[in-house]
Amino acid sequence: MNQTFTYLRWPFFFTLIGLALSYWLGYQTTGTVAGAMSFLLIGGILAVLEISLSFDNAIVNANILKDMAPKWQQRFLTWGILIAVFGMRIIFPLTVVVIAAKIGPISAVVLAATDPQEYGRIMDDAHVGISAFGGTFLMMVALSYFMDQSKEVDWIGSIERRLRSLASIRGLEIAAVLFAALILSTVLPDEESATFLFAAVCGLVTFLAVELVAHFLDAQKEAQTMAAKGGFGAFLYLEVLDASFSFDGVIGAFALTQNLFLIAIGLGIGAIYVRSMTIMLVEQKTLSEFRYLEHGAFYSVLALAVIMYAQSLIHIPEVITGLIGAALIGLSLFSSIKHNKAEQKV
Repeated sequence: MNQTFTYLRWPFFFTLIGLALSYWLGYQTTGTVAGAMSFLLIGGILAVLEISLSFDNAIVNANILKDMAPKWQQRFLTWGILIAVFGMRIIFPLTVVVIAAKIGPISAVVLAATDPQEYGRIMDDAHVGISAFGGTFLMMVALSYFMDQSKEVDWIGSIERRLRSLASIRGLEIAAVLFAALILSTVLPDEESATFLFAAVCGLVTFLAVELVAHFLDAQKEAQTMAAKGGFGAFLYLEVLDASFSFDGVIGAFALTQNLFLIAIGLGIGAIYVRSMTIMLVEQKTLSEFRYLEHGAFYSVLALAVIMYAQSLIHIPEVITGLIGAALIGLSLFSSIKHNKAEQKV
């Protein structure tokens, strides 16, 4: 219990600061205690929403982070949190508005501060492209995990053995994702179809580019010294992966409030918890103790990718997304515990 508290000490500290800022922001915005309490409540809900949606993110991150050099693990925890909080929770929504509304960055900040309803509407209008990009990237992440000939442990054998056997067909996962994007684009209205396809291709190209950069940079460093395993390339991959996981949380937050700064505070609190959980999973070697836990996380990633695609057509409440991810991870944890008990009896 004391070890767990050690990992959560900083998240608890930032939670207090974040909630205090939420209250202050609410009072400055509304001028009333009731308004301040409303902002405080929404900030807390956003933090819980981010944690529930991103626990699978922590497991996937830990699966990659465990092979990184301690120096890069620390950089991911420090620089990565700055990118996660300020980049995805502030810069990303502003960038979407800058592109969609064709205004300057300063004008976008002014719009967020003075007309949050219009700001939220612009973000909502951009959901098709965001869903296509994030869904494509996450789908490639999940399929690359399951369609891997070197993968040795299976959780749902009937599915995973079949997927592993298909790994010998070069580029099959790319073809599968492109086929899914093409099919969905034919269902969308004409004005959204081109946007969806373009964003999906961008998501695919981003995944392949990050994979290429990661392979090249880490291969170069490994040639120099084996101690540099998992360097900048893996760091870059983790950051893009974290960004893709964050899309649904950022967009979903606008269902609760259109205030950009409150969204940044609430989701920022959740992001800090995710980072701490990631480090805890690595240092406590939880993934090796529960052999199916990462399988559940990657099934959750695949489910999230499908949901993001589906959100181009219909709205799916974030609570459903969170429950599906939690259920898959919970089932994989149960299977892991059951396997461990069976091993102990032998």
